[in-house]
Amino acid sequence: MKKALIMGITGMVGSHLADYLLEHTDWDIYGVCRWRSPLDNVAHLLEKVNKKDRVFFEYADLNDEMSLITAVNKIKPDYVFHLAAQSYPQVSFSTPIETLNTNVLGTCRLLEAFRLAMENDKSYKPVIHVCASSEVFGKIPAYKKPEDGIHEECPFHPASPYAISKVGTDLLGRYYAEAYGMTVMTTRMFTHTGPRRGDVFHESTFAKQIAMIEAGMIDPVVKVGNLKSLRTYADVRDAVRAYFMLVTVNPIPGEYYNIGGSYTCEVGDTLKALLSFSAMKDKIRIEVDPERLRPIDADLQVPDSRKFKAHTGWEPEIKFEKTMRDLLDYWRQRVGKGEQFLTR
Repeated sequence: MKKALIMGITGMVGSHLADYLLEHTDWDIYGVCRWRSPLDNVAHLLEKVNKKDRVFFEYADLNDEMSLITAVNKIKPDYVFHLAAQSYPQVSFSTPIETLNTNVLGTCRLLEAFRLAMENDKSYKPVIHVCASSEVFGKIPAYKKPEDGIHEECPFHPASPYAISKVGTDLLGRYYAEAYGMTVMTTRMFTHTGPRRGDVFHESTFAKQIAMIEAGMIDPVVKVGNLKSLRTYADVRDAVRAYFMLVTVNPIPGEYYNIGGSYTCEVGDTLKALLSFSAMKDKIRIEVDPERLRPIDADLQVPDSRKFKAHTGWEPEIKFEKTMRDLLDYWRQRVGKGEQFLTR
């Protein structure tokens, strides 16, 4: 029986990846999380965890090297999806050291744990996916046309401590492949979203605010940041299918791929799409909140995914409208349960 290790299983992407693997493979799934990690995104998996039915939790932390070594040696996974991170760019401006420690040194600690396991057992050869981010490209040169897309060899110009940390993550993945012969691949996934998306990200906070307005929980005002940034959206369920194909379709050590959806628009258009699904759209005002503006913005995030598509045959399948409807319905369901939220 093959074993998959998901670092960050309690996050949006990790939880959807677990769902995908449960449906499309017979693998056992080991999710690494911290003991204090919120379990909202994996609540539907807890019965399986409790019964030890294909889903297992292992407590470890990227900032605790011994916990990673212990987990790796205990599980010896065949496939590794490193999705754990401090993943919020905005907060990285106020917590740069924690962001760099978790994302850069944490990735190094994890890859070291696997290097040591492979050194001690020469037959052990896991396939490892290191998740970087499209944010590594940051401020794209003005001469570059958005429709051309960002290819793998575009220069890095990170625009936040988070993006800088993902540059380190990206380079570490390639270094361990080249230096130690480990099968490590790196991805730069562009904006991906859907149900379970954290409310600190623009499209999800828009959806959450609309759902709260519909329920009468807040005044009919959606607070926003920079609405002019250009984004290409993929559905998280397409993203996890891409990650599965990454590790199973002829994995090439040291390779790196830009991956993204096919629908591009400004953030303001994303808000308009979400509002169009609400019966209260004509009563809702838009208000810029200075606290939602970044000191520097990665304002042109359009991928060129041809390299990954040519290698794996992956194509995004879920339409932008379905992604946004599902995201809004996700928040409507949570609001409908009477949950209380920060108005962020």
